[in-house]
Amino acid sequence: MVLNQNYEPITICNVRRAIVLTYLGKAEVVSNLDGKKINTIYHSFKCPSIVRLSLFVRVPYKKIILSRKNILRRDNHKCQYCGSTVNLTVDHIIPKSKGGEDTWENLVTACIRCNNRKGDRTPEESKMCLVSKPKKPSHITFIKNFVGAIDDGWKPYLYM
Repeated sequence: MVLNQNYEPITICNVRRAIVLTYLGKAEVVSNLDGKKINTIYHSFKCPSIVRLSLFVRVPYKKIILSRKNILRRDNHKCQYCGSTVNLTVDHIIPKSKGGEDTWENLVTACIRCNNRKGDRTPEESKMCLVSKPKKPSHITFIKNFVGAIDDGWKPYLYM
């Protein structure tokens, strides 16, 4: 994981890129992977897990694009009504016919069965409740989802 100079997570990079950043003096190692090394002909490098940039990099606001793929990712590929992980679609909580819009707060992942059962009604009208209230994700949420298994050393920087 790459941190800005103020310890804010910026992105995820591979071990090779992290070693190059530290070797060139553009970053410092905050944490290493336990017991893992990369050997070259002349040097042996511990594998960095977290690197911090030496200079502050001004990162433009990372806007997450509203798309089907990102909604599925935000909802962890689970139906927000029953928890199923098969035959997933995107559902409008407040149907478009009743003034619902395409927003992060109005779109959820739903299986075909639940989506058909809910139909052109609100969850209250169809007596279905949501597992969790949908909200607009941050770029940190997508860093968590991109990696899959998160290293324990990363948790303080990802606000976990």
